[in-house]
Amino acid sequence: MNRFVVVAGGPGAGKTTLINHLAGRGFATAPEAGRGIIRQQRAMGREIRESPELFIELGLSWDMRNHEWAGSQPGTVFFDHAVPGTAGFYLMAGQPVPAHVEAAIAACAYRREVFVAPPWPEIYRHDEERIQTWEEAVRVWETVVETYTRYGYQPVEIPRAPVAERADFVLRHVGEAA
Repeated sequence: MNRFVVVAGGPGAGKTTLINHLAGRGFATAPEAGRGIIRQQRAMGREIRESPELFIELGLSWDMRNHEWAGSQPGTVFFDHAVPGTAGFYLMAGQPVPAHVEAAIAACAYRREVFVAPPWPEIYRHDEERIQTWEEAVRVWETVVETYTRYGYQPVEIPRAPVAERADFVLRHVGEAA
C-alpha cells in the first residue's frame, strides 16, 4: 500500500488545508472522519461528543471505508488521518486498544512514512467543531506520533511553511513530481 499516504497530527495543524491543496493538484484524497461525523450527527439532532465511544466507532468505520474506497482509485491517495489513528483515542485515555481496532489496523495498510503536521500556534483556531485547547492539541499530536510509531509507521514531520511548500515536501518524499 505504498500509494496510500497518511497525513496526521493534532487539531489545527493544517492537515485538511494540505489535503485540500493536494486534491487541487489532482490527487485523490480521503477526508477526515471527525468533522464529517460531527456534521452528520448534528443533522440528526445529536451531539456526538456526548458519546465518545460512538464517535470512535463511527470514525473507525469511516476510515475503513476510506481505505476500501482508495483501492478503487488510480495512483497516490492522500488520507486526512487513517485507521491506525483510532488506537490513539485509547492510548490517550490510558486504556488497552480493543481487539477489533487492532484487527482493523492490521487489515488496513498504508505507506510506512506517515506525514505528521506538528502543532502550529500561528494557525491554530477554535471553531464549532474544533474545541480542543492548545495544550490538548499538542497532546493529541504527541499521541499521534506515539500511535503510528507503535504500529510500525515512520512519522515524518511536515515543515511549518506555506501550504504549497508543505505539499511539495510531501510529494518529493513519496516520489511524485512536486
